[in-house]
Amino acid sequence: MAIAAPLFAFEVRYVIELILLVFALVIEGVALVHAITQRSDAFPAIGTLPKGGWIAILAVCLVLTLPAFGFGPLSIFGLVGIAAALIYLLDVRIGLRDLHDGRGSW
Repeated sequence: MAIAAPLFAFEVRYVIELILLVFALVIEGVALVHAITQRSDAFPAIGTLPKGGWIAILAVCLVLTLPAFGFGPLSIFGLVGIAAALIYLLDVRIGLRDLHDGRGSW
């Protein structure tokens, strides 16, 4: 009976890490695909890194988040990858959308 509690804790930890891994890979993949499909002249227009820079950052972060390379979403590389993808999605993507729509920010 005393062994059941630690095994349950490891199973719960595994499920939580799996959910975080899927979340991280989806966020980073969406950011990478969005960066690839945008026009390259729009990035300097909003005052950010060029398209190639964002693609390189997001691709490296996506690869380092994969557990096949010994890292995962809870490693320092995984956390930096999630942060980079969220910065792209919450800042750069919004700027590109506003530039494309012509509305600008309010």
